[in-house]
Amino acid sequence: MGGESKGPAVIDANSGFGPDNLPYCVFELGGEASIGVRLGDRVISLRALVENGQLPGECGAGNLNPLMAAGKRRWDEVRATLQGMIESEDSVTETASHSIAEITLLLPFDVADYVDFYSSEQHAINLGRMFRPDAEPLLPNWKHLPVGYHGRAGTLVLSGTEIRRPAGQRKEADGSIGFGPSQRLDIELELGYVLGGDSSMGTPVPIGSASDHLFGFFLVNDWSARDIQAWEYVPLGPFLGKSFATSISPWVVPTPALEPFRMNQPVQEPTPLPYLQDDGTWGLDIDFEIGLQSRTMEVPDIVSRTNFKDMYWSPVQQIAHMTINGASVRTGDVCASGTISGSKPGTFGSMIELSWNGEEPIHLSDGSTRTFLEDGDTAILRGLASNGTAMVGFGDVSGVIVP
Repeated sequence: MGGESKGPAVIDANSGFGPDNLPYCVFELGGEASIGVRLGDRVISLRALVENGQLPGECGAGNLNPLMAAGKRRWDEVRATLQGMIESEDSVTETASHSIAEITLLLPFDVADYVDFYSSEQHAINLGRMFRPDAEPLLPNWKHLPVGYHGRAGTLVLSGTEIRRPAGQRKEADGSIGFGPSQRLDIELELGYVLGGDSSMGTPVPIGSASDHLFGFFLVNDWSARDIQAWEYVPLGPFLGKSFATSISPWVVPTPALEPFRMNQPVQEPTPLPYLQDDGTWGLDIDFEIGLQSRTMEVPDIVSRTNFKDMYWSPVQQIAHMTINGASVRTGDVCASGTISGSKPGTFGSMIELSWNGEEPIHLSDGSTRTFLEDGDTAILRGLASNGTAMVGFGDVSGVIVP
């Protein structure tokens, strides 16, 4: 570790980490974990601002959970204070800041539960066409509720963590049941969010109050072993094919930072049941790209570019549905959108779609091809929202496959 570095933040106009954003993170420096807020290529220590009497005590914790538990009013107060200090060029934000190069980023919160949704109509249609070519691609329930499953909270890992190729049962081409390392290891480009402000068990969260629990958003790669999943998922859904690892980025973008990028969602037909009805303005105009890099490549190839704005089910609908049976929200609950896919080749959010289930290999610049991930491959997912007046970056989430 280098020594403490001080000075004004350097704002890269194209980074998306300017005052419009101010994403949270947790970092370690000198053996101590602290909450930070990123500004340009620096991170402001909130612990230092607490010690200076400028922020409430929750901001001095070693992760985001105490702040998230404090609720939306406290989140808004903290963000307004930080924005005011930065706008006034308060010298304390300079003396409390560190270069990203000198800190170690940590998982930003303790994960309570993890729910992965399946909310892209294009993705669901693509998979339906692959596996049910003679039937309606969408299953009968898909347009009536946000389909989801409970994942394994303990295997959410920080971007940059190596991903060990999982092993499990799979059905072989000859119909026999085999066991071994997954041969169809895949990525899933998703947008995640973390919840705060506990709700009471037995009391659903109304859709009009769901956004009060939305602390912030981040990138997710929900790795998927397609061959293991295909054999196990009937009748109860994904299990070992998904639970081995889910990677998240270190930067948690506060929900208010995304207000300039909200837009109308796609029209929902049939009209959802009343508990899922809102004003339909929780579409988000966020661009994403997928990079794929073999061990012989110096830089990744961009194999897909897509956008979140076509997602059918919104975060607030997901929360309302997740709690309609009386399940409670717990601080640190993580939800993911499901794979983000467009309707055209080159806009898909997974390799099973990009290679159309292995029938159309992806050609990389080193001369190799891919249908699914090979050992030594690195997947890099990136996100950026920009509308000409505001810019909010999500950074990236990456992982290299190891045997």
